[in-house]
Amino acid sequence: MKKISIVIPAHNEEGNILLIHQRIKEVFSKLENYRFEIIFVNDGSRDQTQAKLEELANQFEEVKFIEFSRNFGHQPAVKAGMDLSYGNAVISMDADLQHPPELIPEMIKKWEEGFDIIYTIRTYPKQISAFKRKTSSLYYKFLSAISDVNLAEGGGSDFRLMDASVVDVVRNMNEADIFLRGLSNWMGFRRAGIRFTAGERAFGESSYDLKKMMKFAFTGITAFSVKPLYLAAYLGFIFSIFSIIGYGIYVIHSFISQTEISGWASLIMTVVFFGGLQLIILGIIGIYLGKIFKQVKERPNYIIRSKNF
Repeated sequence: MKKISIVIPAHNEEGNILLIHQRIKEVFSKLENYRFEIIFVNDGSRDQTQAKLEELANQFEEVKFIEFSRNFGHQPAVKAGMDLSYGNAVISMDADLQHPPELIPEMIKKWEEGFDIIYTIRTYPKQISAFKRKTSSLYYKFLSAISDVNLAEGGGSDFRLMDASVVDVVRNMNEADIFLRGLSNWMGFRRAGIRFTAGERAFGESSYDLKKMMKFAFTGITAFSVKPLYLAAYLGFIFSIFSIIGYGIYVIHSFISQTEISGWASLIMTVVFFGGLQLIILGIIGIYLGKIFKQVKERPNYIIRSKNF
């Protein structure tokens, strides 16, 4: 029997642990020739998530857990589960039930057809705000345009299946700011996509606030491209040319017409504009320097406090 490992990061998901285990178990009860394990990764939860995991693991042998020493983030949690999973294929999904377990048989079918990576293309239900849908779509279009990976619209979900050969590649990567959504595209291999409609969160609230989403967005953009650095250089060059031409014409006109060159308002606006532009450019450079700083220290992506396997 082939073994399917299912990796599920969990951060304050005490209300969803039992539900997602039950639904996954129901799915595999209808699948012949497959056995499964669920690897829950407790990413520094502050509620009763760990207690629920230990209770569930004592009742069901297929339930495994990894407990982090603190909150390290969603992507390190997914990688930790992959690092310690040795199934013939690994499926990563969220614990909030927005990734429907009922899609697993279709993913396995595609895998059996010879595809190495089965990614999912997410569509949002009508109750999700138009702002959320639009910003998500724009982000992945922008990421595809400015980086060296091409994420399909809606393909930025962490609900995917990877063959064991692909997981071996991920296991050997030691990037400080890992971005698995981009890596799964960058690695190549044979890929197939499946569309799904995101479900509603069963219990609790998402811990992904605007700050975390912005950080995640910058991580994705800077992880796969140096184009923002070139963009900063181009902007500096373009605005310098425009400044020389524009103000050069103004100075020559004032000299010929013998009008006084004055006006503190225009001077202040110019200083503020170019000062802001310089800060943006320095900020972009600083992000890349920060990533280098984190990488050369070679600290681990996560620290495990306890596990049951």
